[in-house]
Amino acid sequence: MHGKAESSKGFTGSAGGPDPRRLNRRRFLGVGALAAASVVAAAPAPFAAPAPASASTRPRAAARPLFLGTYTSAEGGGTGVGLATYDTVTGTISGAGTVTGVENPSYLAVHPDGTTLYTVNERQDGGVTAIALPGAGGGSPTVLGTRSTGGAGPTHLSVHPGGRWLLSANYTSGSVAVHPIGASGALGERTDLVTHSAPPPGPGQQGPHAHQILTTPDGGHVLAVDLGNDTVYTYRLDTSAGTLTRVSYARLRPGAGPRHLTFHPSGAFAYLANELNNTVVVCAYDPVTGELAPGEPQSTGAGQAGGNFPAQLVVTGDGAFAYLANRGHNSLTRYAVEASGARLRLLDTVPVGGDFPRQLALSPAGDLLFAANQRSNSVTVFHVAPGTGELRSAGAPFRSPVAVCVLPL
Repeated sequence: MHGKAESSKGFTGSAGGPDPRRLNRRRFLGVGALAAASVVAAAPAPFAAPAPASASTRPRAAARPLFLGTYTSAEGGGTGVGLATYDTVTGTISGAGTVTGVENPSYLAVHPDGTTLYTVNERQDGGVTAIALPGAGGGSPTVLGTRSTGGAGPTHLSVHPGGRWLLSANYTSGSVAVHPIGASGALGERTDLVTHSAPPPGPGQQGPHAHQILTTPDGGHVLAVDLGNDTVYTYRLDTSAGTLTRVSYARLRPGAGPRHLTFHPSGAFAYLANELNNTVVVCAYDPVTGELAPGEPQSTGAGQAGGNFPAQLVVTGDGAFAYLANRGHNSLTRYAVEASGARLRLLDTVPVGGDFPRQLALSPAGDLLFAANQRSNSVTVFHVAPGTGELRSAGAPFRSPVAVCVLPL
């Protein structure tokens, strides 16, 4: 899934496929571990990560923090977590340094209080790393340490809304893990590890491949999306012990390859990107039972299965529009969200302006959309038109080595 990178290392840029079932994405796993994660590269100016501000209080023209994930073990890859800022009006991204010594930080998440950044270490001996962010007074991010996920190739992590638990998904070994979060934001030893042993893998798969883990909007359940088993698992998290108990699971069509799930703001429906059969599915969520009920597969508007591999959906804060990243077709699909979230209506697709968009993110205000383009070593930015949801390019791409994750605050 990676492809050959073409840019030099570092996050100081300026504005300027094949079948995943056979790709070893994961071909960078097993590369020798980096030195202890404790060095922060010098930045042009003190990097401050202010607490998240609401859209109503944030100034219209302001520089906000943005973080970039990459593969450090890839040819032409990065050297750690990229530090940057973006202009909330123009969408222009400016580089601000790198947190070095963090291996393969391919997915990022921030603590609800905005003080700590978490990243997976996508390698054979999977890990999760905590990074303390400076306050409004400035300073440099500080690596707090790394803990083992107990599995191989972690590709996703999320923080439980209560802020006390970190959840992570091990793709290669098909398992999900839980770590406690201390008062400082640092991670404690793993409290649980659950392997997806049933149902059996889908066609062409050798085993389970947990690709995502997240908490439902009501906070009552944890969902784990498994590409290898064509299944979404529902768990309950014991918030005292940090353990997971399986409640139910929902099966997708054989060979669908579910990859990433995103909830509608109502919490009643979720939208699932299926990587292998090039479809999206609307799922109804029951907050009482935790059950997820997938609907019929829908078109991505981006060619045929085998030539396009959907990566991720994001939904606007008002629940009116959804956007899908298409790897292969290299486009963004725009959907109108109808029937209070129960239906997606395909509107159009637009070129993403890069190659292999691995991940999407909306700005907190919802007026900017960011796409991390893995094979073109770039992040592209779009203005989101109010009312119509139409996308308009914000300018030339920002150069970023093997960009696989972008996180605007």
